[in-house]
Amino acid sequence: MNEKNTKRISKFLSLILRHQPEKIGLKLDINGWTSVEELLNKSSNNGVSFTKEELDLVVKTNDKQRFSFNEDKTKIRANQGHSLKNVTIVTETKTPPPFLYHGTVAKFIPSIKENGLQKMSRQHVHLSSDVETAKKVGSRRGKPIILTVQSGVMHKKNYEFFLSENGVWLTNLVPTEFINFEDL
Repeated sequence: MNEKNTKRISKFLSLILRHQPEKIGLKLDINGWTSVEELLNKSSNNGVSFTKEELDLVVKTNDKQRFSFNEDKTKIRANQGHSLKNVTIVTETKTPPPFLYHGTVAKFIPSIKENGLQKMSRQHVHLSSDVETAKKVGSRRGKPIILTVQSGVMHKKNYEFFLSENGVWLTNLVPTEFINFEDL
């Protein structure tokens, strides 16, 4: 399978498994899981065909490890990033490293300075454990600006952090007092 086809399937899966399963008549359970067979059939019926082998390759090779199978590969889900209110990816709280990073662009800085980092339409604020990943995230919308979050201090003040299956740190809110704006 070529890179163009892999990207096409990955983008489609992100849309369907994170935001709009109803677009193809798919149902996700409370933890975001759906049947692989149903996904393949309903995708094909809606003009996006791919095989189980192609799906497996997309899950294995996705650079952000956005998707995962259950143990017997009969179900699939997105690991995080859902905008669906009826899906909750259950994960246990974790102690974060002292600093985490958030990639954004200049047009959002005034709002972040005023309101902090908010989950907006997602279930959590997404943070990276390294600057390079945060740069990739921020660069999707233009020239990236990397914000450093004092996650260790936040955790000591009883803010909860979660670590998704694919290594993305999640929290409900990052107030401005925990964001370093000095370098901007």
